[in-house]
Amino acid sequence: MKCDVIIVGAGPGGSMAAKTAAEAGLDVVLLEKRQEIGDPVRCAEGVGKRALCQMVKPEPEWIASEVKGARIYSPDGRSIVMSEDKSGSEVGYVLERKVFDRGLAMLAARAGAKVMVKTRALGLLKKEGVPCGITAMRIGEPLRIEAPIIIGADGVESKVGRWAGIDTTLKLKDIESCAQFLVYDPCIDDEYTEFYLGNSIAPSGYAWSFPKGEKLANVGLGIQGSRSRPGEATRLLHEFMKSHFPNGKVVEMVVGGDPCAGIIESATADGVMLVGDAARQTDPLTGGGILNAMEAGIIAGEVAVKAITSGKVSRAGLKEYEDRWRESIGRHLARSLEFKEFFVKLTDKDLNLLFGSLAKEDISKMDLPSMLRVLFKLNPKLLWDLRHLVV
Repeated sequence: MKCDVIIVGAGPGGSMAAKTAAEAGLDVVLLEKRQEIGDPVRCAEGVGKRALCQMVKPEPEWIASEVKGARIYSPDGRSIVMSEDKSGSEVGYVLERKVFDRGLAMLAARAGAKVMVKTRALGLLKKEGVPCGITAMRIGEPLRIEAPIIIGADGVESKVGRWAGIDTTLKLKDIESCAQFLVYDPCIDDEYTEFYLGNSIAPSGYAWSFPKGEKLANVGLGIQGSRSRPGEATRLLHEFMKSHFPNGKVVEMVVGGDPCAGIIESATADGVMLVGDAARQTDPLTGGGILNAMEAGIIAGEVAVKAITSGKVSRAGLKEYEDRWRESIGRHLARSLEFKEFFVKLTDKDLNLLFGSLAKEDISKMDLPSMLRVLFKLNPKLLWDLRHLVV
């Protein structure tokens, strides 16, 4: 087979790259190693409404529920409430990721992309050391696909990046070890996402509940990899369930790793661009990455069109992709990484103190930067290392 662009991975980033490039007239092949796009679900499924609607028009079946905002709990049980439009890019809609991912892949197919499921990329084809396609296995049969551009949207364990010589290694402290249950419980609040802080709950991480309607919710937690042992996230999640959802019935379960490393040194090589988790475009503080992956996929698709048109598919020719995603996404990731590296050092006593200082403040309409400025004003000594970010 020959085409203009091969995209490995049919998640949100890969599908948006495929849709964008195909709409511009490129011959696009989108590969997915699994037989079902969107399965298994490895996230809490939350996205901001406004940002999502700027990129696609959501179909009703993509949305499991809409929430009013976020409720954040301190280790001692006190809570603060933030409105949906101030809570960040993971609050607003809770998706049905299996339906959502298939929907985005369908948009790519309608735009003209060839979607191939149960097709596993095995390596890069190279000509004089430059990538020029991939080798793959499709339903047990070997396959060669030639293309001048390969987009790796193959997740945190990205092989495309490694094959292209891009350093995608992660330290244990830069990975969140996560476990999540789909839970039915009559006590679930269908109108608010909930976040639970505390080292006794999730060391250097947090627990969450993302409602999906009709008293169903994604209940999970993530802990810093350097503080985890095999099975630790699942064990802690069972403990969290006992204390917070004692009557909850678990109907699904998923485990996995989430990159929280901040900006990757390079997301490009000759003929190769990485998007989404493969490019470490996940928010280091929250672990959310759906919208970032979609935005990066759109940028990669647009740059692929220019590169194919000009014939400049070298790393230098793909520099526009690096420049654009770092300008639009990278600045936020760098800021989030600084916040993350500060907050993981806080004790539960520190966190309780910060929450307590907000008792007389009206934070319902504050966004995170505004809240941090108030916290800094009330706790300058504790938050002194963050002064350059909040002042």
